[in-house]
Amino acid sequence: YNGEEAIKYCNENNNIDLILMDIQLPDMDGYETTSKIRLTYKNIPIIAQTAHAMKEDRQHCIDAGCTDYISKPIHSDKLIKLINSYL
Repeated sequence: YNGEEAIKYCNENNNIDLILMDIQLPDMDGYETTSKIRLTYKNIPIIAQTAHAMKEDRQHCIDAGCTDYISKPIHSDKLIKLINSYL
């Protein structure tokens, strides 16, 4: 539902293989949420999902700690291919 819940979920579950991160979360955006998750979980792939589709938006996601990026509208075949590349 929001960034705080995502962080809490990560801290309570040690069997996470990959995170799909919405960048436009309420209260704490996906950039800050990702940065905080990265403090503890250095190696979990985090794929940003966002409607922001400019080149600099992708870089902002990577700079925040995301492993990769996919822009909306998300095509399921591209998302599955991206997920499979990290699992």
